[in-house]
Order: sequence, then structure tokens, then C-alpha cells
Amino acid sequence: MSCKSTKVAPSVDFDHSCSDSVEYLTLNFGPFETVHRWRRLPPCDEFVGARRSKHTVVAYRDAIYVFGGDNGKNMLNDLLRFDVKDCSWCRAFTTGTPPAPRYHHSAVVYGSSMFVFGGYTGDIYSNSNLKNKNDLFEYKFATGQWTEWKVEGSLPVARSAHGATVYNDKLWIFAGYDGNARLNDMWTISLQDREHACWEEIDQSGEIPPSCCNFPVAVCRDKMFVFSGQSGAKITNNLFQFEFKGHMWTRIPTEHLLRGSPPPPQRRYGHTMVAFDRHLYVFGGAADNTLPNELHCYDVDSQTWEVIHPSQDSEMPSGRLFHAAAVIQDAMYIFGGTVDNNVRSGEMYRFQFSSYPKCTLHEDYGKLWENRQFCDVEFILGEREERVLGHIAIVTARCQWLRKKILQARDRQRQQRTKRESSEESDEGAAGGPRDVPAGSKPSGTQPLLEVSIREAEAQPFEVLMQFLYTDKIQYPRRGHVQDVLLIMDVYKLALSFKLSRLEQLCVQYIEASVDLQNVLSVCENANKLQLDQLKEHCLNFVVKESHFNQVIMTKEFEHLSTPLIVEIVRRKQQPPPRVYSDQPVDIGTSLVQDMKACLEGGGLEFCDIILLLDGHPRPAHKAILAARSSYFEAMFRSFMPEDGQVNISIGEMVPSKQAFESMLRYIYYGDVNMPPEDSLYLFAAPYYYGFSNNRLQAYCKQNLEMNVTVENVLQILEAADKTQALDMKKHCLHIIVHQFIKVSKLPNLRSLSQLLLLDIIESLATHISDKQCAEMGSDI
Repeated sequence: MSCKSTKVAPSVDFDHSCSDSVEYLTLNFGPFETVHRWRRLPPCDEFVGARRSKHTVVAYRDAIYVFGGDNGKNMLNDLLRFDVKDCSWCRAFTTGTPPAPRYHHSAVVYGSSMFVFGGYTGDIYSNSNLKNKNDLFEYKFATGQWTEWKVEGSLPVARSAHGATVYNDKLWIFAGYDGNARLNDMWTISLQDREHACWEEIDQSGEIPPSCCNFPVAVCRDKMFVFSGQSGAKITNNLFQFEFKGHMWTRIPTEHLLRGSPPPPQRRYGHTMVAFDRHLYVFGGAADNTLPNELHCYDVDSQTWEVIHPSQDSEMPSGRLFHAAAVIQDAMYIFGGTVDNNVRSGEMYRFQFSSYPKCTLHEDYGKLWENRQFCDVEFILGEREERVLGHIAIVTARCQWLRKKILQARDRQRQQRTKRESSEESDEGAAGGPRDVPAGSKPSGTQPLLEVSIREAEAQPFEVLMQFLYTDKIQYPRRGHVQDVLLIMDVYKLALSFKLSRLEQLCVQYIEASVDLQNVLSVCENANKLQLDQLKEHCLNFVVKESHFNQVIMTKEFEHLSTPLIVEIVRRKQQPPPRVYSDQPVDIGTSLVQDMKACLEGGGLEFCDIILLLDGHPRPAHKAILAARSSYFEAMFRSFMPEDGQVNISIGEMVPSKQAFESMLRYIYYGDVNMPPEDSLYLFAAPYYYGFSNNRLQAYCKQNLEMNVTVENVLQILEAADKTQALDMKKHCLHIIVHQFIKVSKLPNLRSLSQLLLLDIIESLATHISDKQCAEMGSDI
């Protein structure tokens, strides 16, 4: 990028050099797998090993190891090996005494060994000698040696259907079933030194999951996650996280998931969960008497769920439970399980993960709000006239009520300026010439802050509302902090006034989820005072609930409650009102992505404050948005702003096409990564040149090019590859053209290619096509 001015742009803290080098644009084309594709691999033959469920699988190097389980008649203790490169099955080599046949045990990998703990043993066919175990076995992959660890001291109670993982050189065991009751204790043992190893029970704290079994665990970002499972007669779909350092459990709330956004998976048991990158993947299990086969994905960073849509060429596994899963490189492997009619499976499936860097749109706009750089509006709030800064581009895109206020304030500012200028002109005329203007009162290059007065808002709830406008999120109330809940109620009142449906829903869900025996009366009284009828109704129903009523009316807070509210509670208890069911759809409002999309497509045109020039053609844009998403723009606007407010666009020495430039603006404004493949070549270097937060755009560009070069678009991509000097892509396109030349020769775009590119095609044809093929092709053409 270059400015009209001749000044040199300031250096910023990312490397521009690679964008100008041909070597940088190397895409390494070769064998690749379609992302989100399920493939059915060769099943395990019966002569190698039985079909099974309730077994374990672990991954070691390029192989999957399957141990134990049951085949419907007998428990098993064979060890099978599946080579993921050759897609071949065999029995793993073993020596020594293996663990007794078992199922619902656990298996983990540490170093070059597999460790098997516990499980259920005995003869299921004759229903004899059935018991849980708490033994620990090691299998060394290099030698095939089985060894039992004889551990002295206190031991975990014998169990099955528990969770197990390895972290910080230790095996961690959680919950399970001991034959009489479900458990929720946790034990750990060091795997570094067999001679001195001993079991240690962990003193857990926080929101400890209820006693449960038949659940999976996975470690991601130095935390262990537990999802759903059987807890007595109750099965839940709660997700819990455990911090290894502080031994603290937290239930991950779902109250921030608005209606219309993907919910967590149904409650279930007998499912699998694996971690890859920043995601947890949940598959299968028994969910309310069904065997679903959707793949659910949880993003640990954004705390959101989604259902992964498989690629069109996927070979989907059927629903199943008590299967097992493991990850090798960037793929998940699922083996076995119980499918319909209690049939055991011997199938192996592979799922190709996508490893795109996360979308930083919400974080980038959040940092803009926190840093308060490039602010152009100042809100004057409440009776005390407290001041809060903001950015017109984002505020007007997100809230129509505030947009109207800003437009009114801007009109007043213009009128005052016009009036002042005309007054100054008349003064000059009366004095017979221009007057000396006091220092500091001359117009400067930077516009003064637009002042917008909002009497009905106080600073603290307004700042929470602003945080929502920039990030689509608000801070979840802390447990036991009634002031947090009361603050969200003030935010809710503002959301109603400003007609922010999405924020309304978020506030209601947060408040209702935070109401408990300690704060219900405070929340109820505040809802009554603020005339928030929906929340007041929720509190009244909470109070008169059979299990709550006696505890609430015995509190000190109830004694100080206003008389009208006490009367309402008593009457509500004596004669509950009939339940009213509404089938009206709930307006969940628009998201940050939707609003910024509308802003780019014309909704924010009147608030543009910078002109981007592409080959001399102007494109209005917004400084705050560009600076939030690009450190290049941020550095430019902070210390190098061109005086005429115009910036020339390039990526290194290359000027992108108009279509590619619009694709880049869509990424900047609302994180969109959908674009034609030829745009991907122009934008491949953009993340480095413009200093985006990560290389998410580049990753999508690469995948877009790998998957979508076709006969129909190969000529456009050839032109883009030639212009961007992406030599490997140019070679890839010429290869397709040569092998599909009869089809390519009929494309109208062929005639518009440059003379040099036509010569490249002729040279490639001459190299790859024999004399006989040339003669045949000549007769066809």
C-alpha cells in the first residue's frame, strides 16, 4: 500500500518482506483431503479381531491401537493395530501377561507406552465373577511388553466407565461406577517413575460435576473437559472444565447462547469427545433413546457450539454408542461401538478436521473499544454528565436509536459551525478586514469529537451496552454478586429503550440464570422498580416454587420487602395464575457480523471518513474499522494520516483486482472468507502485508485454491497467478489446461488472454502432448 503523499509509512510490528517474494507464494500442491470429510476405511476382519464396543483406542505415531471391549458374548483382551498410512489391520505383538478381559476401562498414551486402568471384568455370558478393577497396566509399544504396576498405599476404589487423561506426566482418573454407585472423585499417579509411584486423591473445588459415568474427557488449553454422561437416572448436557493447576471445576454456562444460535448437543451417554486445536468434537452416544450421528464442535475460545456439516462426498458413520475415538495429526478416527439392534461394529471411520485460525473479528473490535483509539464521538450521560467515548462507524451500524441521536447531533454541529462562520465573516466586513484569530481556535486537520447527550442513561450500564455493540457479548454476572445482576438489569432497561433485541435476550437469559435463593428478592424488587415485568414474573414464580418458598420467606430480606410485593407473593402462592404459552417467534435481533455486513454494503456510507483508491477508483471506508482489523492501517492513521484523506491500495507491488479488493473489505468488516478462487491468489499475502491478527484469511485462500480450481475458472486463476507471480499455481493451472485442453479451448476467456500467457499455454502443450495427440486435437478443434 502507498499513500498519495511522498512520506514513508511507519514501520509496524509485523514482517512485510515476505509479501514481495515469489518463494512466499508457495502453496505446495499435492495430495490433500477435503475438510470435514468422513471416509469409511477398511473394517477389522473377524480373523484379526472381533467386532466390539466398550473398548478403548489410542493413537501412537501412525497407528491406532484397540484394546479390550466386548463382542456381545464375551469380554476381550486382545490388542489390535490399524496402520493409518497403509489402512491395514493386524494383531499387535505382545509379550507378558496382559490385563484380564474387560470393558469400560480406560487407556491413555504417555511417552512410548499405553496405560490401561480399571474396567469391568468377569464372564458376561454366564454372569459370573463380574467385578470392577483398579489395576494399572503398561504396554510398551517398542517391545510389546505388558507389565502390571504394583502400587502400594491407598488406591482409588475399583471402577469402570470412568474418565482418564494424561497431563503434566501424570495419569488423572475421574468419576465412574463402582458397582453400587456412581462416583465423582479424582485420583492421580505419576507415570515417570514406576518404582516410587503412588496414587493421590485430589481435593477438588468449585462446581464439581455430579457423580457420573459413561462420559468422555478431553484436554484442551491446559484444562480437562467433561461433557454429559449418566448421573443416576438423570442425564445432563452440561460441559464442565477442570483447571489442573488449582484443581478448580467450572460449569461452562450456556446462557450466552441466544435463541437461534446452535445449542449444545442433546444430553447423552456412551459418546466420544476429542480435542483438536481449540475445539472439542463430540460424536455419537445414546441421546433420549436415539443414536444421533451429527458431529458437534465446541470452540473453547468463543464458548460456542456448532454442528459440523460434512462435505458432500462424505461416507457418514451411522449413530452408535460405546465406540472409541483418537486423533492422529489433523484427523479423527472412530472405531467400533454398538449400532442399531444392539449389533457390535468393526468399522473404522476417518474425519478430516479443518484447522483454520480462529475468527478475531469480535476480539479486534473489542480491543478498539478498550483502547479508545480513533474515537470520534463523546456521549454525555445522565444528570452527572459523565462522558464515554466511542466510534461513530460501529455505534451507528449496530444501533438505530443511537444512529438517530448521532445524526441529530451532527446536524446541530453543522448548523452551529455555519452560524459561527457567517458571524465571523460579518465581523470581518464590519471591521474592514480579517481579525487576528486566537491561537488554538483555527480549524485543524482532525475533526473535533461529536458530542451526543443521552439523559436517560448512566455511565456504567451504558459502557456495558457499548461493550456489547463492539463484541456481541457482555460480562456474565459473577456467582453470589447481586450487584452484577442489578447492573445487568439496568443494561436490560437500556436495551429496551434503545430497541436492541439481541441485547435484551442476552440480559434476560443472564439474569434468569443468575437468580437464586440469596438474590431473588433483591432482583424482584429492582425489576418492580424498573417496571421490567418479564423479570419480575420470573422472580415471583421462583419464590412460590414448592422447594423455594419456605426458605425465601424466612430470610431477613423478606421482612424488609415492600408491602405490595409481599401481597403479590402471598396471592401468587395461594392462587397461581394460569400459564400463558406464546407461539410468537422471538426477535433475536441482528448480530455483529450481520450489522457490519450491512454497514459495508451501504448502510454506513454517510459515516465514511477515509477514501481508499484502487487504480484511481475511490472506495469510501471507515478509519476506525480499518484500524481495528489491520495494524498497517492502525499505524498509518495514528502517525501518518494523509492530509487529503485518500490512500492508494496495493499488496506489496501488486494492485489487486476490484473483485479481490471487495473480498478483502468483506473480510475486514465482518470476517467473511467466501470468495472466488482467483481472489484467493490476490489476497494470499494480504494477512502479512496488512498485519491482520492472524493468518485465517491466508488459510482459507489456500484451501479455496486447492479445492476449487476447475476447467471453468482455470483461465481466470492462470491470469491471477501470473500477475501475483504465484509460480506453483501457474504451473498447476497449465497442467489442468494441458490435460483438459479440448474443453478449455472452447472457453470464451481464452481469446482475451495476453499474448505471453497464450505462448505459455502453447509451450506447455508442446511439452506434454505427442504428435499423434496433436493431430487428434487438431481434427477435434
